[in-house]
Amino acid sequence: MGLTSTDLHQALKQHFGFSEFKGLQQGVVESVLAGQDTFVIMPTGGGKSLCYQLPALMKEGTAIVVSPLIALMKNQVDAIRGLSEQHGIAHVMNSSLTKAEIKQVREDILDGKTKLLYVAPESLTKEENVEFLKKVTLSFVAIDEAHCISEWGHDFRPEYRNLRNIINRLGQDIPLIGLTATATPKVQEDIIKNLGMNDAQVFKASFNRPNLFYEVRSKTRQVDADIIRFIKQRSGKSGIVYCLSRKRVEELAQVLQVNGISAVPYHAGFDSKTRSRYQDMFLMEEVDVVVATIAFGMGIDKPDVRFVIHHDMPKSIESYYQETGRAGRDGGEGHCLAFYAYKDIEKLEKFMSGKPVAEQEVGQALLQEIVAYAETSLSRRKFILHYFGEEYDAEHGDGAEMDDNARNPKPKEEAGPEARKLLEVILQTKEKFKSREVVKILVGQLNSLISTLKIEGQDYFGLGKEKEESYWMALCRQMLVAGLLKKDIEQYGVLRITPNGKDFYASSEGFTMARDHEFPSKEEADKPIPAGVGGALDRDLMNLLKDLRKSESKKREVPPFVIFQDPSLEDMASKYPITMEELQAVHGVGEGKAKKYGAPFVELIKKYVEEKGIERAEDMVVKSTGANSALKLYIIQNIDRKLPLDDIADAKGLGHDELIKAMEQIVFSGTKLDLGYWIDEILDEDQQEEIHEYFLEAETDSIQEAVDEFEGEYEDEEIRLYRLKFISEVAN
Repeated sequence: MGLTSTDLHQALKQHFGFSEFKGLQQGVVESVLAGQDTFVIMPTGGGKSLCYQLPALMKEGTAIVVSPLIALMKNQVDAIRGLSEQHGIAHVMNSSLTKAEIKQVREDILDGKTKLLYVAPESLTKEENVEFLKKVTLSFVAIDEAHCISEWGHDFRPEYRNLRNIINRLGQDIPLIGLTATATPKVQEDIIKNLGMNDAQVFKASFNRPNLFYEVRSKTRQVDADIIRFIKQRSGKSGIVYCLSRKRVEELAQVLQVNGISAVPYHAGFDSKTRSRYQDMFLMEEVDVVVATIAFGMGIDKPDVRFVIHHDMPKSIESYYQETGRAGRDGGEGHCLAFYAYKDIEKLEKFMSGKPVAEQEVGQALLQEIVAYAETSLSRRKFILHYFGEEYDAEHGDGAEMDDNARNPKPKEEAGPEARKLLEVILQTKEKFKSREVVKILVGQLNSLISTLKIEGQDYFGLGKEKEESYWMALCRQMLVAGLLKKDIEQYGVLRITPNGKDFYASSEGFTMARDHEFPSKEEADKPIPAGVGGALDRDLMNLLKDLRKSESKKREVPPFVIFQDPSLEDMASKYPITMEELQAVHGVGEGKAKKYGAPFVELIKKYVEEKGIERAEDMVVKSTGANSALKLYIIQNIDRKLPLDDIADAKGLGHDELIKAMEQIVFSGTKLDLGYWIDEILDEDQQEEIHEYFLEAETDSIQEAVDEFEGEYEDEEIRLYRLKFISEVAN
């Protein structure tokens, strides 16, 4: 079109009122105006939509914009209509239109009024639409959210795979522009291949958001208290809390409200009126916090979100990057805090188990990247940027100090010889394996693949068995980021040695690594691990409390756990309760228990706090929503009426396990439950006596130890129920 830079700037000013282009916009617009296939990778907030809107307004004909989200299309159409006198300048074509509306859209296109036509991929496949568009002058096709094409993208849509065929059917040699906000090298290759854009000009903006601070904390049973404390320290600031399930969204929003934080829930289960009301309350700053599933935020452009909290880890790093990217859009502070427990990853794995094998493999690989991100001791910023194929200097780059690992680096150790062992195994196995298999071979562990290939007979099998798996996984991740290894793009996840890796292997250079974070294992994560102030457990106080418990148990002639269980002591040793009211808010201690056993414990803690000059956090007592107390009351009343436990569980829609958990909360907090009538149904007198004797002598009330002691003679459930009867009678 022979346009000068001045022409472009005039058009930008005329249509959008801006006097300058942002980042890569000008280059992209020039490429599209020149009729070139163009591929744009630009993080959210970089001004992606202008890259196709401006050329569409300047070129002859109509531009088709393919987008998967109806709400986003509507927003953009409204925005463009707002810039122009002509209502017909932009239209949406999707299944929600009436016949009369479709007729109007077609007339505007044929009259040459419509410069931008937004369509969902499904509408584009309709025969009548294809036939109509063949007759129209088309300027280009823009494919927004292009990562939907790739199975490795975080939002794969099968209907996107067919777009190239449909565009070919439109019969004109139409240039394409593909746009995405997140794409790993694997996804980029997929998009270019699938759209047949091999000669496309590629524009890739940096994924670095230097103003965002990344942090991962261990997720314990006290996660609600941790979140409340975090938000209260940022009083009056806007934030988003992401949860995986709708149920959790509603529960957490309630807990925040009860604790004096203005919050609303948001998920796809609410009707559209409720959703937009909550969204507007957040945008208009009537509330500070929105608790949401990932359905929230598509197209939310609130520039001053100051924190994004992940109550659960997302399914992929792309999702994590997109969700955290909603913080600090104005360049100001943005704190991204994620709570991580391996249990959550297992839940996500369970969700995947019903899906086709190929889909499961992709899902597993993406989940392993999230695990690696959470557990890594590398700069988290460097880790994310490496994932998106971007080089980053963790010492001098923008935002270098802006993550928990960069601020508090873990001690480094020399691992040159180990790095060479790892390369040795990859070389010997002809670069055929993913990191998991390579590590298994190193430590000398078999799995079906290794057995089939008869690797256990080779001299490199078990070459690194002096270190544990977690060590080798950490080393492997750090060698990837250091550029000694890379993941094959075609067979995703298979490790290949880079030219730098080969040079390193042949040399005697050193390699420094830091051990990864140790998060609670699966078994430990199931135990209640109360997080005290910042999750710190005061070991000295814990030992004093244990001694006190022992002497109290001797005095009262009951086992120590009857007085307070370990999790309660741990919670005391992190929260320092110094009044009876504060003691009642401790995990597993209710009013009854506090009155019966609490006085000496409160006394001891008070004295300890004074002597050591400990500053206690003010906001340690987290109020519950009361939903729980209604259930407790229901259980207590119906056990008094001697109702069968099955009926109580069914009436409240609880599983057996959930009912027992709820009963444990009641009994461990000091309330009596008279379960004799039910225990008599399931255990005879001798059996009851045998278990009773065991608990009287036991050091701990661990169910697992009791099951082991009786060598499987009793089911878990039988012992758990008897333990409730025992504690009710002996303690409460």
